[in-house]
Amino acid sequence: MTAKPLRHKAILEVLGHQPVASQENLQRALARRGFKVGQATLSRDIHELGLAKTGNGYTVPQGGNGFDAALPSVSRLVREFVLEVRPAQNLLVIRTTVGSAQPVAAALDGEDWPEVVGTIAGDDTILIVSPDNKAAQKLAGRIEGMLA
Repeated sequence: MTAKPLRHKAILEVLGHQPVASQENLQRALARRGFKVGQATLSRDIHELGLAKTGNGYTVPQGGNGFDAALPSVSRLVREFVLEVRPAQNLLVIRTTVGSAQPVAAALDGEDWPEVVGTIAGDDTILIVSPDNKAAQKLAGRIEGMLA
């Protein structure tokens, strides 16, 4: 799997919070999420996603462009990038390949599972907070099942 779908998802997440004034600012925001992209690649991504440039910067057009349907499933992201799941009471520590923690965490958050209170992602590690130990164990089993 290429990084392109993950990069596109990251771009949409960045723009989901607020417009970004320039390609340079978008490039920096992506770098903070672990995506190092050149200007030519970013220009292609902007075109492919159908982003609009307004007076406030780049935005996702009203109604979106249907890109979300083409994103990989959470099970596919887990299968391809998760290396280890370690429960610690009501917490889960998930190790991923380098640069993959944030997209995987975003996909897990997007599932809106009751066992997930929230996630924090670094470069290759995700911390998931569950409401209690039982929920954390259930979630660990669910994620480990995706790895099989």
